[in-house]
Amino acid sequence: MSRKRPTGDGDELLARLGWLTAQARERAEFQRSQVELAIELQRGMLPGDMPTAPGFDVAVQYAPACYGLNVGGDWYDAFKLPDERIGLSIGDVQGHNIEAAAFMGQVRVGLRALASVTSEPGELLARTNDLLLSIGAGLFATCTFMRLDPSTGVLESARAGHIPCVWATADGKSGIAEDEGGPPLGIQVGMEYPVTRYRLTTGGVFVLLTDGVVEGPSVSVDEGLDQVVRLAGIAAVAGMSASSLAAAVIKGAERVGHEDDAAVLVVGHDAAGRQP
Repeated sequence: MSRKRPTGDGDELLARLGWLTAQARERAEFQRSQVELAIELQRGMLPGDMPTAPGFDVAVQYAPACYGLNVGGDWYDAFKLPDERIGLSIGDVQGHNIEAAAFMGQVRVGLRALASVTSEPGELLARTNDLLLSIGAGLFATCTFMRLDPSTGVLESARAGHIPCVWATADGKSGIAEDEGGPPLGIQVGMEYPVTRYRLTTGGVFVLLTDGVVEGPSVSVDEGLDQVVRLAGIAAVAGMSASSLAAAVIKGAERVGHEDDAAVLVVGHDAAGRQP
């Protein structure tokens, strides 16, 4: 029995399928290269060494998104201010692409540059907000900026639409910081950002984070924050280092199944250090 050769329509269908397959491969390769470029860009913009001060410890952890193309613009930063206080910032840029990663760099550098003019957290966020709007990138970012005075342990904090931080003390108390906050950066000119003052007592910790740490398909933001509160409370009572706590918090982000970047910044008052 002779076999029939494919008809002209069949040949055309096979050719069409081959073309579609090649196009799909090209798109997949392009997307993969975009993700790799965004990750490298993002990592290249994040700081290396953290500042130090007698009796205080700063530690960070960062994990890229677990799934798909969700490479975003999460960042952390910590740097010495001209008056020897320490500036701490963490934030998240709208979007999950190279543009978001590049904008993240602009925000972080803008904060650092303006901090040399004024390090008062509320005024700093207000100036950064206006600067970003003048750039006209069309993106926005959430952010928390804190100013730590190592001589007193006082933390001054301003928040621009960002997820609140978590605190814990060596006597077993822990919770979510309650402050008024303001809108994200880059939305409307002339915004004000209230400042809240805290005191980092001996053995205590403050945990700054992005929503990728506490929110995912399996966990709500409130549940995720509660998990971090428990971790911080245990760490403070047990006298864990800031780096150990940061590692434990980012490990918890894996259980959340985060679809976004995840960044953690921990500042702790070493019980063995100088008393504030």
